[in-house]
Amino acid sequence: MSVDVGAVPVQKAKNFPLYRTVAGFVRDPLRQLERISTEGDGRLIRLDLGASHPYLVTHPDHIQQVLRRESEIFQRDGVFWRPLRELMGDSILSEGAEWEHSKRVLQPVFTTRNVNRLTGLMAEAINDAVGKLEEPARAGRPIDVLPEMSRIVNETVIKVLFGDKISPVEANKLIPTFDQIATSISVRFLLPFLPRVLPMPGDRAFKDAVQVMDEVLFELVARYRENPGDGSDIFTALCQARTEDGAPPDDKWIRDNLLAMFATSTETTTLALTWLWPLLHDHPDVLDRLIGEIEDVVGDEPVRPDHLPRLPYVSQVVQELLRLYPVGWMFPRMATAPTILGGVHIEPGDPVLISPFLTHRLESVWDRPLEFDPERFTEENSRKRHRYAYFPFGGGPHQCIGRHVFDVEARMILTSILSRFRPALSDAIPAMPRIGATLRPRESMEMTLTPVGRDA
Repeated sequence: MSVDVGAVPVQKAKNFPLYRTVAGFVRDPLRQLERISTEGDGRLIRLDLGASHPYLVTHPDHIQQVLRRESEIFQRDGVFWRPLRELMGDSILSEGAEWEHSKRVLQPVFTTRNVNRLTGLMAEAINDAVGKLEEPARAGRPIDVLPEMSRIVNETVIKVLFGDKISPVEANKLIPTFDQIATSISVRFLLPFLPRVLPMPGDRAFKDAVQVMDEVLFELVARYRENPGDGSDIFTALCQARTEDGAPPDDKWIRDNLLAMFATSTETTTLALTWLWPLLHDHPDVLDRLIGEIEDVVGDEPVRPDHLPRLPYVSQVVQELLRLYPVGWMFPRMATAPTILGGVHIEPGDPVLISPFLTHRLESVWDRPLEFDPERFTEENSRKRHRYAYFPFGGGPHQCIGRHVFDVEARMILTSILSRFRPALSDAIPAMPRIGATLRPRESMEMTLTPVGRDA
């Protein structure tokens, strides 16, 4: 289903002037955006941010037009894309010829065939990483959820997607550096139109983190570009790539894509799994049903790829998790040609903001949108939905190429943990995340794990 924009009468976007919104943006920018989205109820919205006036797009029809039907008009460019472009350069997160070249090089790593081939290795890495939770569990010592989910995901991704070419010492430098970048970039991400000459909170921390990250990544490039091996991992694909004229790529291009792929392949799964535990804490019925399904299918065995097709409720929980907490919460675009969107004239240069977080919480799109209900994702219910009512990985040509890896990895980690432990959060945490490049919890959370089965 889509809208024939030529048949839509021209109208004005719903405007939210700065004097009405500035206090809310200062107190809690994400909450203020949610209020604006709710009031707009799918209409095209024009935000007054002082120096910038972006359009906020939330209706599935309009999202489909931007991400798919007119994706050549709405490009990853403009002021709101600037912070990511400055960080990741001419990588798969860029636009035009640079994006096409990076995608062509990296796509073979993420084909269904290759992902299926790697699932055995992924299961082994996940079971080993989850097994390290046994020591604090036996001691009754709470774990800090975000760092532990990050450790499990990073150990898995490094082994499976990066060919085990990143050493533990290098990983221990990269992981906290990415955390520092994700948090320190938040002001620039929210206010990208502010000039760089104007110092902002987080600028120094961001610069220091990028310096450490570059030292590690460029050293890795120097070590492997001449002899990357013959595997089907990201390192090998990037180092064996060739430019249009057959020359090897420069170090900066490999660095940019290494950074983009490490960030997207670890941050998404880490944060999604971090948000999982407070949701299960608040919904013990969902937790009980998950445990019952996992006990029936997996029992005391280590999780294997062949378990996943028999765990439909695990899949539903992961999908509903990403509905409420999509890690890529904002997709900026810029119009490069005139068009009509939602009945509104869009001019070249107009910034457009698309947010899965906001669309996934619209009452006109979802019934009881703030409730955690995995039943939304039964096969029957999923068939009834608009294709762009749910888009945690984007859509159209720029849809995330790693979405299949996330799906398998997240389900395996969830299954492995619950087959071995019973979780109990120390305290409930605020449901509203902290805004930034990604959606992170406002406070750290601790969780105690009780061993069961073979770990008891």
